[in-house]
Amino acid sequence: MADSEGSVEQKFSLQEVLDTFKLCLSENKEVYLQHYVSGWRGLVKFLNSLGSIFGFISKDAVNKIQILVNHLNGENGSQYVTMQSMVKYELENELVDLSKRGGHPESGCRTLLRLHRALRWLELFLERLRTSTEDSKTSVMCADAYNESLAQHHPWMVRKAAGVAFCVLPGRPAFFEVMNVGPPEQVVAMLGEALPLISEVYQITEELYSQHNLLDLP
Repeated sequence: MADSEGSVEQKFSLQEVLDTFKLCLSENKEVYLQHYVSGWRGLVKFLNSLGSIFGFISKDAVNKIQILVNHLNGENGSQYVTMQSMVKYELENELVDLSKRGGHPESGCRTLLRLHRALRWLELFLERLRTSTEDSKTSVMCADAYNESLAQHHPWMVRKAAGVAFCVLPGRPAFFEVMNVGPPEQVVAMLGEALPLISEVYQITEELYSQHNLLDLP
């Protein structure tokens, strides 16, 4: 899939993210890495459409996406078709640093874990946005979602910077506008459709990583 850097490419579309996450799961609930990456590309556009506030997360996500794309396009790309095949392949071939950082800082397992953690934060935040009222504060919703998820994996300095960034978030109407869906009730309806899909992909990933003791990779 070619990436053009035009303004059209940069515009966030909630519909696009919904469609991509719909494609993420195979019939037997394996997660297709290519669609997972595409879904994340859409979420990065969402973060970027809100200005530089989320730069610290979106830059890292772009870096991680590229590492996974390199694996997908590499000579062993066929081993990376699904998340499940990737985990099996990398563990069997000792391509993952399990207890301390070593020779595999860009293993698919470690890279995807970072995106997985960030996905939980976005899922929690978008769910709060979906159920919010007109006078709900986006800064509070975002901070609460962050503290429940990503914060525990970030050093103090990053948490501090994130706290400051959330204070200057635009209000609820601005968030609904960047979704490019239509009036608020349509945004809420589409979030209601998209979030269970994102949540299912998250849960399947969480279970897979938990099963193989990969949730705390260094």
